[in-house]
Amino acid sequence: MAIITTEWTGKEYFPITELDHLEFYVGNAKQAVHYYRSVFGMEAYAYAGPETGQMDRVSYVLKQNKIFFVFTTPLSSDHPASDWLKKHGDGVRDVAFKVECDQTAHDSCVSRGAESVHASKSWKDDNGVYRKSAIKTYGDTIHSFVETKDYHGLWAPGYKALEMPKLNYEDTGLLLIDHIVGNVEEGKMNEWRDFYENIFGFTNFVVFDENDISTKFSSLKSRVMRSKNWKIKFPINEPASGIKKSQIEEYLDFNEGPGVQHVALLTEDIVKTITALRNNGLDFLYVPDTYYDELSGRVGDIDEAIAPLQELGILVDRDEEGYLLQLFSKPVEDRPTLFFEIIQRKGSRGFGQGNFQALFESIEVEQEKRGNL
Repeated sequence: MAIITTEWTGKEYFPITELDHLEFYVGNAKQAVHYYRSVFGMEAYAYAGPETGQMDRVSYVLKQNKIFFVFTTPLSSDHPASDWLKKHGDGVRDVAFKVECDQTAHDSCVSRGAESVHASKSWKDDNGVYRKSAIKTYGDTIHSFVETKDYHGLWAPGYKALEMPKLNYEDTGLLLIDHIVGNVEEGKMNEWRDFYENIFGFTNFVVFDENDISTKFSSLKSRVMRSKNWKIKFPINEPASGIKKSQIEEYLDFNEGPGVQHVALLTEDIVKTITALRNNGLDFLYVPDTYYDELSGRVGDIDEAIAPLQELGILVDRDEEGYLLQLFSKPVEDRPTLFFEIIQRKGSRGFGQGNFQALFESIEVEQEKRGNL
């Protein structure tokens, strides 16, 4: 049975303002940027590469409201991203935090047992000083700490404004990153719960066991960690024993280890957002019409009409604080690893427990097509 508590039980060792950005390592950043612009409606923002003095890589920054994605491609086999891509394929390398002081954040985490990627570094130009440090988390994923209070440029030193041809796409209305989900090996979930509790001072506010998230074939366990200000929410999944291979096991096989499974993006109008994303070309999981037969009885009165939700395949769940609407994309790359969730919250701070059965059955249909169930 799910255990949910909104009481804060953690320790805020250092202030975290919010998520700063996600950095993706990709095989061809120019093509990835075209996809995320044309499908997700993101704006060209900043660029670093040989033209700006960065000879070993290119990095494109895309923006939509408070969402910042950085797409980095190595320009030689010597760059660390080359080995990362060989192992994992395209995916999220860095989940970066905006902090008041990156050195304080880094040193505080290391003092409690975190492994450093690099200590505080600073870069200067005419717009000020940009500072960043980083530590390791699950798999080959890292957390960077970004300090920008003394930097007033576009993005960071070594970047210039990114100018690209205008594309025709529908505005998706995506606002910010709601949460980021990580998959870890069986038996490791509690270790990473302890990591976020002990290193960051986060609190574990939701626990799902295999009875909450399961079908007749497979199941998983999950714990959701959060920061004191609710700006950071990190579900951590591990596979549980089942008759067949779970979606988490499939992910771990194809990703060759733990990593970011999906990124949830928040909207204020999910009907408008899903309509735009579908028209722009994003593929979503199939939700059977039978899901909507008893929807009103399950979730009670909601502001939205059922017909457009059914037409678009949008899921609804209610808890004691309100309700939420959500839908999950299919994997956005050839490896069945990274995908996206679109979510709208109407008071609920949960994760759609009532939708798990329908969601898992839809995922298993896709797994079976790939021969991985």
